[in-house]
Amino acid sequence: MNVINEVGSEIRLSFVKDGLVFAQLDVSDSTDAISTLADQLFKQGFVTESYKQAVLDREEIFPTGLPSGEGGVAIPHTDVKYVNKPVIAFATLKKPVFFKNMADKSKDVEVRFVAMLAMKEPHSQVQLLQKLMEMFQEQELMSKLVEYKDSKELYDALASYFN
Repeated sequence: MNVINEVGSEIRLSFVKDGLVFAQLDVSDSTDAISTLADQLFKQGFVTESYKQAVLDREEIFPTGLPSGEGGVAIPHTDVKYVNKPVIAFATLKKPVFFKNMADKSKDVEVRFVAMLAMKEPHSQVQLLQKLMEMFQEQELMSKLVEYKDSKELYDALASYFN
């Protein structure tokens, strides 16, 4: 299980769950990406059955695509009431898919990296988003992450970053 510990105002991920890190996920669009990750979160007991639809619904109103250098990122998530245990699922995409831009819904962002949040406490979600934003700004790191072909290698790189 992925455990989040608060240390002062920082959040440190004790470890990233390797069963929720996917390298080169082959999906057809943003809905497929969200659905695939949400299904894994549900199958492993981290979220409720209604989590997937809640994320899809929220994505329509508050999109999560974010331009980030060469390849965009997306941070789909929803209300804490759909979460059983806090965790984050990561995926790099075999081919980019379009998410709506979080700053301007009329624009698309070509996404290669998805971080799906399942947070139990609203304040933890804000702090975790800040840590993710820091990671997304490290272009050299992001370029390496999206190139990993193996989920175990991607898991090791993410675990190292968050620990």
